[in-house]
Amino acid sequence: MSISGAEAEASHELLVIRPSKWTLVVIVQLRSGTMRFNELRRNMGGVPQKSLSQTLRELERDGYITRTAYATIPPRVEYDLTELGRELLALADDWHSFAQRNRRAVEQARRLFDAVDERPAY
Repeated sequence: MSISGAEAEASHELLVIRPSKWTLVVIVQLRSGTMRFNELRRNMGGVPQKSLSQTLRELERDGYITRTAYATIPPRVEYDLTELGRELLALADDWHSFAQRNRRAVEQARRLFDAVDERPAY
């Protein structure tokens, strides 16, 4: 069964909508359960408020997390993983394992690459 042009484009679209460098960090942070915005931000250390807000909106839009707002004073908002988010978490764990297993090989490849004075133009 071949993939139509529209299906291929849609699959490609899914791959390119994850532009935030904080996406997997948020997913991993939510592993332990529901968290509030400031709790996430504090645990992530160094994430700008705007970047975290944008990342959370993208993750909610794509169905990876849920956002629950409570009508309290002050307002309380909590974030949690969906089933789809838990599946993404499994991928993040696999990526982390891959990175740990191959760290030395990547470091060696970088040293070799950086040691070459003349490289062909790409």
